[in-house]
Amino acid sequence: MSIVLGIETSCDETGISVVQDGAVILSNEVASQIAVHAPFGGVVPEIASRHHTEIISQLTELALSEAKASPTAIAATAGPGLMGSLMVGMNFAKALAYAWELPFVPVHHIEGHIFSAFLTDDPPTFPFLTLVVSGGHTCLIQCDRPHHYVILGSTRDDAVGECFDKAARLLGLPYPGGPSIQKASEGGDPKAVKLPRGMTNEDSLEFSYSGLKTAVLYAVRENQFELADMAASFQHAAVDVLLIKTKLALRQTGAPRLVVAGGVAANRLLRERLQAELDVPVHMPPMALCVDNGAMIAAAAESLLAHGLTQGFEAVPSPSLPLVRQIPGMGDKDKATTGGSRT
Repeated sequence: MSIVLGIETSCDETGISVVQDGAVILSNEVASQIAVHAPFGGVVPEIASRHHTEIISQLTELALSEAKASPTAIAATAGPGLMGSLMVGMNFAKALAYAWELPFVPVHHIEGHIFSAFLTDDPPTFPFLTLVVSGGHTCLIQCDRPHHYVILGSTRDDAVGECFDKAARLLGLPYPGGPSIQKASEGGDPKAVKLPRGMTNEDSLEFSYSGLKTAVLYAVRENQFELADMAASFQHAAVDVLLIKTKLALRQTGAPRLVVAGGVAANRLLRERLQAELDVPVHMPPMALCVDNGAMIAAAAESLLAHGLTQGFEAVPSPSLPLVRQIPGMGDKDKATTGGSRT
């Protein structure tokens, strides 16, 4: 039996969780910093790292106390993310692992989101296609077997969650933009304002949301819309792009199932349309596991340990860490790879 303590501090949530055998959550504590960053309309890196430092120790004590189990390994997010925030989590996790003489497992943030789908009553089986949608990431990933990935397409500019935040700011809605736009859209007409669907008229799996954001800016300057109509129109345009690209990726890859993860996976319209419009099984984590959390890091770490794919204490935090495993001494066929290649 494995008991992994997972620590997630890549951005503005401090997530500490204890997970058994990569599937059973024994405790899951998340301390959000939304109220702290809301006055600035976005995350302030220095403030984020300071808040992680202030709360990480007591939150870990709480998670371990609730779990009533001693960890057999400790994991933390190595990247991508904010450098200061990553350093807080990784250094704390390494110190615990060293003091307790336990393995330390560095985990890629996106890989953690992928493994959040395994913390459900209906976990996916490989192979599958993954749509990762969050404030920092929008990408389609082909997952043929554990820890072997091919990025089929990613955003060329804004991530979808980032676009939600910027549009909300333009509309005078509070941060974070996803929940506030979803609430403001209630009762609105999604066809009231004509908005672009970037890069959907071409045979490409790349995303672009800068045009949608700019269109909202121009509409705000003209000031000829009802807020509910604009919010509904924006939300449908953003989700339309995700649906169009995902359907295209499913046709191109023949993937038998879809995993959806990341903060924007909590969007009600996206969840409803994916379930209604796709003819393959769709695996989505519960709302609580869409946001950054330690449970997803622990789940990914358990699998990495089981497959012998971890750098241990040699790993260092990286704000732009690629989704790739290059373990010394492993043959090319054993490397978990990713990147622009689709072969």
